[in-house]
Amino acid sequence: MIAIKRAYEPPADADGVRVLVDRVWPRGRTKEALHILKWMKDLGPSGELRRFFGHDPARWSEFRTRYLRELARPDAAPLIDELVALARAGKLTLVYGAKDVEHNQAAVLKEFLETKLRNS
Repeated sequence: MIAIKRAYEPPADADGVRVLVDRVWPRGRTKEALHILKWMKDLGPSGELRRFFGHDPARWSEFRTRYLRELARPDAAPLIDELVALARAGKLTLVYGAKDVEHNQAAVLKEFLETKLRNS
């Protein structure tokens, strides 16, 4: 099972393995406070895509399309495979810093990973 959770919400045992999937470290948070296994910053949206989106829900559809394209790149495959393996082994929580709980890269990544799990 895969979940998503804001970096500013307290970690819980029920989160399972926690992986930060932002390109930028969440302000004011320490690694210890986040309780993450690792930081996969290279799976976060590119700087260009982040600037385009600007957390504007009106740009969500285009952001999602472009981000899915970035996730499908060959250089992302080893990180995607690692997350798929973690999800197969138990609960995986993708940690992100955005304020918007619906329109963020972790939601797109979760969907992408769930599709991979179903198709493999």
